[in-house]
Amino acid sequence: MKKYLILIAGSPATGKTYLINEMKKSLPEMFVITPDEGKEIFADSVGFDNLAEKAQLEKHVWDFYYNVLTLYMNAGKRIILSEYPFSGKQINKLQALSEKYHYEVITVRLIADFDILWQRRKLRDVENDRHLSHIMSHYHFGDQLDNRHEADSLITEESFRKIIEDRGYHQFQLGELTEFDVSDYQKVDYQSFIKKLKQRIMTNQ
Repeated sequence: MKKYLILIAGSPATGKTYLINEMKKSLPEMFVITPDEGKEIFADSVGFDNLAEKAQLEKHVWDFYYNVLTLYMNAGKRIILSEYPFSGKQINKLQALSEKYHYEVITVRLIADFDILWQRRKLRDVENDRHLSHIMSHYHFGDQLDNRHEADSLITEESFRKIIEDRGYHQFQLGELTEFDVSDYQKVDYQSFIKKLKQRIMTNQ
């Protein structure tokens, strides 16, 4: 029986969460784990008072993430899905774990024109359902900010461009690659991909 690690990769604001929700409809047995979820858990449970503490907390997040991923793999979960703007920082660890526990890796990479990504990112960061810890230099559970435009750690266009280019979010690949250009969501056909993926997984039970 084949086991799969599906990585939904790509820059922020490419719609990775939407794709996961669509995949869950056809593959409800997937186990989903995301580093951002870990960041929010640690922010709520520990918190941070400055950017240095926030960066230090993120190191613990990655330990937590890899530990959970290892537990899932060691338990033999058949389909594990993870989404993140993956980069070269994670590739060696993910490859080592997938080889150790015999997981076939599939990368679904989402790309888009930068100007479109930037407009989406600006809107997403100030939405009320965005966890406040992502856009603040200090955060503890219970903190609120009615006007999200006043957040003190909103990324700038220049910084957003630089981080995408430096980390190569649009180049990440581990295992088999499927790529979607999501510059125009209306032109993206996820359903054909999901249908083929489900057939492949069911065939290799």
